Formats: sequence, C-alpha cells, structure tokens
Amino acid sequence: MYDSSDLKKGLKFQIDGDPYVIVNFEFSKPGKGQALYKCKLKNMVSGAQFERTYRSGEKFDEANLEEVEMEYLYADGDTYCFMNTSTYEQEFITKEQLGDALGLLKENIVCNVLLFDGRAIGVTLPNFIELEVTNADPWVKGDTASGSTKPATLETGFELQVPPFVEEGEFIKVDTRTNEYVERVKK
Repeated sequence: MYDSSDLKKGLKFQIDGDPYVIVNFEFSKPGKGQALYKCKLKNMVSGAQFERTYRSGEKFDEANLEEVEMEYLYADGDTYCFMNTSTYEQEFITKEQLGDALGLLKENIVCNVLLFDGRAIGVTLPNFIELEVTNADPWVKGDTASGSTKPATLETGFELQVPPFVEEGEFIKVDTRTNEYVERVKK
C-alpha cells in the first residue's frame, strides 16, 4: 500500500483494477487544511490520461507489475510475438502497446516486457540498438558544414537524421530513448 505522501513522478499504482503511472506531479500546502497532491495520471493499458487531486492520508494499492526479459520473434498482422527467454512461453503484444518502440523493433532483439497480472502491456527496448542503413543519399564532397545532417532509412523502415558521411549498407548505433544517431558500427 502506498500513502499519498509516497506520490511522485514515475510511481506506478492501481486504481479500480488498472495500472496507472504518474506523469506529472505537484504538491501544495495551503495555509489552512490538508496538503494537496495534484497528479496527471496515465492508464498503462489504454494510454488515457487525466488529472486528479488527492489529499494527505489517502491510500493506494501497488500495481502488480513485473518486467520480464523477452526476445522479439515475428510480426503477425497487428500483433507482435515475444518469447520469454527463460520459460520459452510466448506473449503477443499489439501495435498500440508497442507505441514508439515499433519503429526500432528488429527480429531477435532482447527487450524488457512489462506484465500486469500476467499480461503484456508494454515494451522497453535496450538503450542502444545496431541497425543497418538501407537508404541514404550519397555524400557529396563539399558538404562539410558543421552540424549538417541528412535523412536515412533503417532496415526497420524507421527514418532519422545522420551525419553526411554515413552511407547505405553501413551499420549505425541508435539511442532508443531519443531515436537519434550515436555512431557508426564496424561489422
């Protein structure tokens, strides 16, 4: 059980059987009366967001969340199959549950899958992923202005900005938290 004094950004708890995460948090103590905790909450299953204010002394149930290491196997229409690397059980996750991770998802990559009461509700990719550049404009001599970038398409179909010296067929490291180019990778 959590108390209202435990509330902070990123805390996950359960309301009416659904898991919620605090996206934004403000504390105020008026001159008279109880302290107020104004929270912006996000439903971790549906993605719906709303604001709610709590008073000091209120109690909250912990969400039954578990992170499990799983390997991405294949896509089947709008569902994506992940296999638990220790039990070999398979979980299917929808396109909506994957969210932003979908653009960088590559077969056989090991991810952390968030489970709520035994069912998958989200995926966290590793911080860095190595992907092949499948389409990039050629580098023209003289294109050396500092800070210049060009668009490149990766093997997953994701498009991002890369330095002008990155060419088609090369492998690059991408930061999955910011979806930005990090460095070239020698294969």
